[in-house]
Amino acid sequence: MKKTKFGMITLLAALVLGACGQSNEGGTGATDTGESSSDAAASDISTLPLAVVNDDEVIEGGVLDVAVVMDTQFQGLFQWEFYQDAYDRDFMLPSHEYLFLQDEDFKIIDGGPADLDLDVENNKATITLRDELKWSDGVDVTAEDVIFSYEVIGHQDYDGVRYNNDFTNIVGMEEYHSGEADTISGITAVSDKVVEIEFKEMHPGMQQSGGAIWNSALAKHTFEGIEVADMPSSDPVRTNPVGFGPYKMSNIVPGETVEYVPNEHYYGGTPTLEKIVMRNVPSASINEALNAKQYDLVLKMPTDTFDTYQDMDGYQMLGRPEQSYTYLGFNLGTWNDETNSVDFDPNAKMANKSLRQAMGYAIDNDAIGERFYHGLRSNGTTLIPPVYGSLHSTDVEGYHLDMDKANQLLDDAGFIDVDGDGFREDPDGNKLTINFASMSGGEVAQPLADYYVQQWQEIGLDVQYSTGRLIDFQAFYDKLKNDDPDIDVFQAAWSTGSDPSPTSLWGPNSAFNYTRYESERNTELLAAIDSNDSFDEEKRKEAFDAWQEYAFEEAFAIPTLYRNQVLPISDRVANFTWAYDPDHNPWATIGVTSESR
Repeated sequence: MKKTKFGMITLLAALVLGACGQSNEGGTGATDTGESSSDAAASDISTLPLAVVNDDEVIEGGVLDVAVVMDTQFQGLFQWEFYQDAYDRDFMLPSHEYLFLQDEDFKIIDGGPADLDLDVENNKATITLRDELKWSDGVDVTAEDVIFSYEVIGHQDYDGVRYNNDFTNIVGMEEYHSGEADTISGITAVSDKVVEIEFKEMHPGMQQSGGAIWNSALAKHTFEGIEVADMPSSDPVRTNPVGFGPYKMSNIVPGETVEYVPNEHYYGGTPTLEKIVMRNVPSASINEALNAKQYDLVLKMPTDTFDTYQDMDGYQMLGRPEQSYTYLGFNLGTWNDETNSVDFDPNAKMANKSLRQAMGYAIDNDAIGERFYHGLRSNGTTLIPPVYGSLHSTDVEGYHLDMDKANQLLDDAGFIDVDGDGFREDPDGNKLTINFASMSGGEVAQPLADYYVQQWQEIGLDVQYSTGRLIDFQAFYDKLKNDDPDIDVFQAAWSTGSDPSPTSLWGPNSAFNYTRYESERNTELLAAIDSNDSFDEEKRKEAFDAWQEYAFEEAFAIPTLYRNQVLPISDRVANFTWAYDPDHNPWATIGVTSESR
């Protein structure tokens, strides 16, 4: 095993450094194994600040240029109800504010566009909007807009991904969704600015920002005459969206660029910048763009090339742990549109959990985090990342490189090489070919995927790329959403948001559950996390620990990497924080202290 481990990791390092050298002109490590230089580049995210340091006076006006690093075009679904990926979310940050502020534990607090009051005893939540809250077109944000958001997501023609257990838990929602009722009986407008919601059950996720209480409103007047089925392609989503953030979208070049101007109706006062321009920039060219001082701020900056830009002149580096993780998922069923639930297939190719576990033990995620990402990513042990504090179980060791164990698991489960070709057949003696899907983009995407395939072949599994190559981001998730039968295992990632409950990702009624795994025990454990009893912190911790242990054992999804993120920001930028718990929208205060970078 020792020989296998270090032999494979040396090749891994060579692949990485070769890929980096191709686009790093003048680099010195492209033909070296690079083990010492890779070690030297390892970084501690806790040493990077959360807020920009600039004490110079902010000027009136100025244009802020923002890059979003992506190797595809953005979809352009610019409403919280319809967006599906983190790229569209990034483009909405200056213009589309959430209803609630959150504290350091991601729990909802007062002081934002709306306040929340939970009445646990009576199964009710009350949302109170700010009196002065207006849409960017000057129309008041009202209780009807909050209710309209629920009506859209709950409508039977809604084709988005947000209708899940959180919504079916609302009294009257299922009757509305089925068409038996024209309204949602459990949601009431108490006044123009107050909404009351009655639930079947209350649970602690309702305290979390981005949790069971929907964190948005939708401008009802802008969708007049538009059917729910047509909304994703409509002007209020694609070309002329309104929000109640500090800026408003003024010009959208589909897939490429969004321009913003100040929202004069913003409740927090008119921001200082004259304009923000946000555009997508390929990962291969972002370093060159930073060297040329083309951008003030960069979202989704690749961490795999951190050593090439960490000391970039004219920029500060902000850093924080991500509410996210990378994982291996296994195709175990399909999504049923009629029941809005998972149809688990116990006879799926990847249904044998020993096969899944073996694939987990064949990967050295510690080495990947160090060599591919310069220490900015680390081995993922459970599907609850450590950013959630005590709710992350430290008792679950997770999957780590153990080739002997991987081989033993396969042997014991009956995956044996019958015909002597070096690859194992399935327990019935049939040829076993496993189709693997992973996304393109970034300098290490290909060598990392190659490493996975290589390691699985080392334990006798015939693993091939499902399309013969890596897949574009948008096409990749389209394939997962539509249960592409040519995908058996995939590498994906989740931005988990501020609610640690895993139900919205791994529950039986979650469209995001791309593994399509479901079991009575899994549903039971998730229900315990989301139960009224879990308002007791000790019981909540026990429920989270039990589910993490179960998920580790079943291995329907195997976490691979916990992620940290880095944000390069120009020295001329002031009044911006990247903390998860600011007491205001940081895009409302951001400014520049000089006309040029």
